[in-house]
Amino acid sequence: MHSRLHLLAISVALGLTACTSVPVAKTSQPALTTQTLSSGGVMPAEQKRVHFDHAELHFSVDPAKQSIDASATLSFTAKSATDTLLLDLDRNLPISAIALDGQPLAASAWSNPDGRLRIQLPAPLNAGGKVSVTVRYGGKPHVAKHAPWDGGFVWSHTADGQPWVASAVEGEGCDLFWPCIDQPQGEPDLVDTYITVPKTLAAPGNGVLIGITDEGDKHTYHWRTKHPDTYAISINVGPFKLLKGNYASRYGNSIPMELWYLPVHEAGAKALFGEFRRMLDFFEQEIGPYPFGDEKMGVVETPHLGMEHQTINAYGNGYPKSEFGFDWLLQHEFSHEWFGNQVTNTDWDDMWLHEGFGTYMQPLYGQYLHGDMDYFTMLHTERMSLKNEFPIVSGHSKDEHDVYDEGRGPANDIYYKGSLMLHTLRQLIGDKDFFESTRRLVYGRPDPKPGNFSPRYASTRDYIDIVNKVTGRDLNWFFNVYLYDAALPTLEEQHDGDTLKLHWVTEHGKPFPMPIEVQVGDTVHKLAMSNGSGQLKVPAGSLLIVDPRSKVLRAEPYLVEYREWMKQQRAAKAAKAAKK
Repeated sequence: MHSRLHLLAISVALGLTACTSVPVAKTSQPALTTQTLSSGGVMPAEQKRVHFDHAELHFSVDPAKQSIDASATLSFTAKSATDTLLLDLDRNLPISAIALDGQPLAASAWSNPDGRLRIQLPAPLNAGGKVSVTVRYGGKPHVAKHAPWDGGFVWSHTADGQPWVASAVEGEGCDLFWPCIDQPQGEPDLVDTYITVPKTLAAPGNGVLIGITDEGDKHTYHWRTKHPDTYAISINVGPFKLLKGNYASRYGNSIPMELWYLPVHEAGAKALFGEFRRMLDFFEQEIGPYPFGDEKMGVVETPHLGMEHQTINAYGNGYPKSEFGFDWLLQHEFSHEWFGNQVTNTDWDDMWLHEGFGTYMQPLYGQYLHGDMDYFTMLHTERMSLKNEFPIVSGHSKDEHDVYDEGRGPANDIYYKGSLMLHTLRQLIGDKDFFESTRRLVYGRPDPKPGNFSPRYASTRDYIDIVNKVTGRDLNWFFNVYLYDAALPTLEEQHDGDTLKLHWVTEHGKPFPMPIEVQVGDTVHKLAMSNGSGQLKVPAGSLLIVDPRSKVLRAEPYLVEYREWMKQQRAAKAAKAAKK
């Protein structure tokens, strides 16, 4: 199990934790291979040669045996000639048969020794050619020990003993329970999911409910969704009740809203459902149209904290009240419908596009609801969580572990440093250009309306180019320091008589002409810092505040000292406890 601390860190940073405690079944299980543990990285050439058109996924879920019986029919179009299909599927889910275009394939034509399923085509497929592969498989999917920090299934029970099941696979990837292309750019155009469960249980899923088919003492839910993130396909099973409604969008369409919840939590669920319209209004006003308005805004109660599953966000926060007047987990996961599901990072190295924007949406929402006090309170809490040990972006292809694991990558800084950088950018370029740049990133255009956009991929470089184009300025210097340096820029102060001299210092000596405001007495002066330096007359005895409106993210010695003191306090407390 690897360390993925982002949701925990968010809850700790905001002073909130889930109040629901659910016993999760413990089980021994075979280890995952290195291949299956890894998600993303450099995409193999064989996977680059095909476009993923459609996935038809069938799952019969047996909670008593903690197993699935499954089949997947996957359709591809060749972008260039290929003689191989290369998919990802955990080898611990045995394959019973494979067929190509409906014809059985000899076992000698495929292999899956380490979780990378290689299928040899009977004849080469030319560019533009189409092929359909059906994989029949099943068994016990990997069980998460502490979802969503590690990936897999959660086999749990409600308080009255009924099965309560969920999947969460962002870290290890879709291949934990269906054959896929386990890459950020591996999204299928369309997915039909069929989930068969006992009639006493429901199976909410991604997208639109096409129908429910009775099958004796079981029934099958058929869901359909467009362009889902591969890790956003989810399994949810439980004795759920359903709250439904519709949101009248400012863009003229009506958006279905659904909350699937456990009956024992009805009061909390109704209160949470009451937040849906307000959140939709915020995002549609500040960012743009809800990307999946023709499907739904969906949430399902889960036996783990949460995950951004497209149109059926996992929620396990326990329905708490908050000093900020909204449920942070719902708001954060819902933000990923824009930042993650509508616009998807081209590589895990660009994951801050999901998490930095997704995290900035909480203080921005606090400002939207209650004004600046909540906004800056949340930003300061984020500021206290920065590590600054790795750059947010490396400029090289990464897998999920390279980004999220403490000591190996930027980890929580893609959330908090990303968010604080966006705050600084907003102060630098102004609201008009900031939000237009954001819309262009999300939708690929400045004027999104339902029907004139579709889900898209973007990289860090794409976003930088968008900001430069919208502002008409070359702001590469800004991103070169905040994204590609680990350390924050330092503003050195020198007093020479009644002259205050300021100079920016960056980790690798990169230029950083960041303007800075300085309050002297009652007057706020703005220094251009065009060459990274500036100076100002400050009469003796005058009030002096550098950056009085907290616009610029920079290294602050007092915060470093405080964090070190806190570290010492924790170590002393642990040592004292060890002696008892």
